[in-house]
Amino acid sequence: MRVAEKVKSINPNIKTIHYVAPQVWVWREGRVKKFKKFLDHILLLFDFEKKYFDKENIPNTFVGHPLLEYETKDKIDLSSIISNDKKIISLFSGSRSSEVNLLLPILIDFINMMNAKFDNFTFVFHATDENKNLISEKINNVNLKDIEVISDENIKKQILNKSTFAVSKSGTVSLEICNAKVPSIIIYKMNFLNFLIVKMLVKTKFANIINIINKKEIIPELIQKECNAKEIYNSVVYFLKNPELMKKQINDCEETLTKIRSKTSSSDEACSVLTKFLIG
Repeated sequence: MRVAEKVKSINPNIKTIHYVAPQVWVWREGRVKKFKKFLDHILLLFDFEKKYFDKENIPNTFVGHPLLEYETKDKIDLSSIISNDKKIISLFSGSRSSEVNLLLPILIDFINMMNAKFDNFTFVFHATDENKNLISEKINNVNLKDIEVISDENIKKQILNKSTFAVSKSGTVSLEICNAKVPSIIIYKMNFLNFLIVKMLVKTKFANIINIINKKEIIPELIQKECNAKEIYNSVVYFLKNPELMKKQINDCEETLTKIRSKTSSSDEACSVLTKFLIG
């Protein structure tokens, strides 16, 4: 945005197109008035965003979310990583070390509770190259069984597709989980002071984009004090014991995803807009 504003101030004749709209539906909707001073067009990931920019007469195009278009590359034999006789529960503790440090102890306690009750699950942490060692070290220190930590993107996609359930930090990864047709719950926790600040600024009732779009809880959210091992365990076990609820969540999410998929692909839709500006 700052680049577009700077470019427009130097030469007003240069066309500026912004890809991925700021989340004005979360906080500071008033920013939109400022955008129309230096943006000629804005490309939207979500169809419901249009109303915010239409209101200020800012030309916009819904192009869809690129995360929903990922295709798994060459298949990999997962038998050397995951036992075929165990069901997979995928765990997403976040990409930032601050998130991992906060959520990992909670998820470790959750795994201990699950292992005490069940013996047919393998728990897979979906890590990044940057935090894989951090997660592995913390897990090795507590000597947990039936756990894997994976950072390879292709392997992670295939493991997610084979998962029975997922526990995920709030974020865009939830779209990937929904796209893989895997039922899930959302967890999130932050410093109490930061939470109070966010609570005052944020307009949305929910943290998860699927819930925000539907204006109701499709995917359960365990936030702050509810983000603890016992609540996570209770929620996961409740779903596992009620497969019809998992199926309903998958169906509701799939219905929602159809609203944020592009007609072709997000890159093709964006290219179409850019081409009109270049040859127009």
